[in-house]
Amino acid sequence: MSESLLLAVGTRKGLWLGRSHDGGAGWEFTGPHHPMTGVYSVLIDTRPAVGGGQVRLLAGVVSEHFGPAVAASDDLGASWGEPVVATVAFPKDTGASVERVWQLQPGPPAEPETVYAGVEPSALFRSGDGGRSFELVRGLWDHPHRPHWEPGFGGMAIHTVLPHPTEPGDVTVAMSTGGVYRTTDDGKTWHASNTGIRAYFLPDNEYPEFGQCVHKIARHPAYPERLFLQNHHGVYRSDDGGATWVSIADGLPSDFGFPIAVHPHRPETVYAFPLTADAMRFPPEGRCRVYRSDDAGGTWAPLGDGLPGGGFWTAVMRDALCLDDAAEPSVYFGTRSGEVYVGREGGAHWTRIAEHLPDVLCVRAATV
Repeated sequence: MSESLLLAVGTRKGLWLGRSHDGGAGWEFTGPHHPMTGVYSVLIDTRPAVGGGQVRLLAGVVSEHFGPAVAASDDLGASWGEPVVATVAFPKDTGASVERVWQLQPGPPAEPETVYAGVEPSALFRSGDGGRSFELVRGLWDHPHRPHWEPGFGGMAIHTVLPHPTEPGDVTVAMSTGGVYRTTDDGKTWHASNTGIRAYFLPDNEYPEFGQCVHKIARHPAYPERLFLQNHHGVYRSDDGGATWVSIADGLPSDFGFPIAVHPHRPETVYAFPLTADAMRFPPEGRCRVYRSDDAGGTWAPLGDGLPGGGFWTAVMRDALCLDDAAEPSVYFGTRSGEVYVGREGGAHWTRIAEHLPDVLCVRAATV
């Protein structure tokens, strides 16, 4: 079977799956899968040991009636196993309940059956069987900072999970609010990693040990010690695994936004979607623009060919911008007004490929 592109679009009312057999020029969509559920996270797991050699799709869905679940498909969405509400669940002694699964992330290459889940309220779960069952990572749940973490506007959740690609037991997470935390002993102990990240909303201490409202972190597996971060006001880079952070916001029209993503083959290339904030969470001047840096945040350039030049009064959420893993990757983003765009040639030229969907929460793409 020839290689094609798979695009997963999670929305507030279900999941849509797009397929392209011509490198992203044309698309066919199916859906809604899991209608009337909020799909906050999707994992397209292409690791060969998962799903008996098949690509496995995992979707973190939440029903207003039945609560959260993780659904799985081993046939690219043609059929789905029955979601099990208790798949990601707190032990009874915690007195907590999972509100939603914000992140599904594969483990490092050396652990082909490991899957991580970041949830609300802020907690990390780990699966050792490809996402069929999950256990709470107690070291983070029992962290002494926990009583001081506060919910952001979207809730108190771990929305970013970054396992180190070559160092087993090394995992970095981020949450709103709370900031960045890292473990190097497989989750037994965790330390805050927020030095240099400003929390402007804490006037008595704008550079606290923790309490930052981090929106998203990304990195390239070839340079795992370099991290890129979009904060609630602030865009940052770390070159020491998150121990310290420096601003790379100069050249952007605004330092506020939600997503940040790294090119799969060029570690110096990073993408952001700036918004005006806090009073208005729209793109500056209502112009839809993705910004790209080809020098690790030293300079930024707008990408707008084919995108609305005005009247774009919507936003892009933290997991609603991504790139695929093709040899010549495209960039994708979905909007809160239900549109999906693809930027071919690394975002040089854009086309709208879906519209009139519900509010887009997450977008994932991969070759299958």
